[in-house]
Amino acid sequence: MKLVRLLIIFSLTALAGLAIAREATKPQAEKHLRDPHENAEHGKAAHGKEHGDDLGTTLIHILEHHLVDSDHFEFLGFDAHLPTIKLGSFEFAITKHRLWWLIALLLMGLVVWLASRQKTPVPTGLRNALESLVLFVRNDVVKPNLHDKTDAFMPYFMCLFTGILFSNLLGLLPWGSSATGNVNVTAGLAICTLGLMVGMGIKANGLGGFLHIFAPPGVPGWLMPLMIIIEIVSFLIRPFALTIRLFANMLAGHAVLAVLLGLIVSLLFAAPAIAVATGVFMLEIIVALIQSYIFIMLTAVFVGLTMHPSH
Repeated sequence: MKLVRLLIIFSLTALAGLAIAREATKPQAEKHLRDPHENAEHGKAAHGKEHGDDLGTTLIHILEHHLVDSDHFEFLGFDAHLPTIKLGSFEFAITKHRLWWLIALLLMGLVVWLASRQKTPVPTGLRNALESLVLFVRNDVVKPNLHDKTDAFMPYFMCLFTGILFSNLLGLLPWGSSATGNVNVTAGLAICTLGLMVGMGIKANGLGGFLHIFAPPGVPGWLMPLMIIIEIVSFLIRPFALTIRLFANMLAGHAVLAVLLGLIVSLLFAAPAIAVATGVFMLEIIVALIQSYIFIMLTAVFVGLTMHPSH
């Protein structure tokens, strides 16, 4: 099974690399057909310049496809214009990243449904893996920070973890797109965390108790205004850190893969480029899992700090 998985990963990476190489060579062939009588020396110089421009353009296009939002949905050569829903003066545009985020959530629901179909007393296979994941998130992430509120918040944290994970993994597919590589998506998730921090802080301690965390005790009166500003900035930096951490990791991973696969312009560079890209691809799978874990861990820590400021 491990060999089969490795072959699948290698094949997907190779297909992506060959697709890039093919796109990079198309403009050159068209140029030769248009100008067959050019001077040889001029042709060599022009070829070098155009080749670099074409390769750079191709790499930018690949990165844009994976990371830049648009109103077009591209998949396996299929290109469709996404509609905009209008309700009076309100407009809601269905964009590519919104659609891929919905696909990630649907996959999450499909996995849960498949696991729930197993009715055996002792869980095995997918159900066993899913139950182990739920127990890990509950006992090692949520419970140490939220204590008696653990069970109430488990659905939110599981949806957050699996949604981010599936979105990260979908972005690794050659024709997929990573919604979490869009800073607006990660900012939206971080705003949800900020709302949870403020709401649970007020619910657990009251409005006065929540505001008291910005004025730490034992600080001299002349220093208190500066400390209040520092505490407010520190509080707001937390969701900002969540936003940039997830976005930057997804962006960097796709950029490295695109550059490595962009080296596949000849048979001389194809083998080492694909080998290194396969290694980075497998590392990105681990990064996708780690970043999902870090996001929910920090969310649990931040919410727990506002609920129990004395800790």
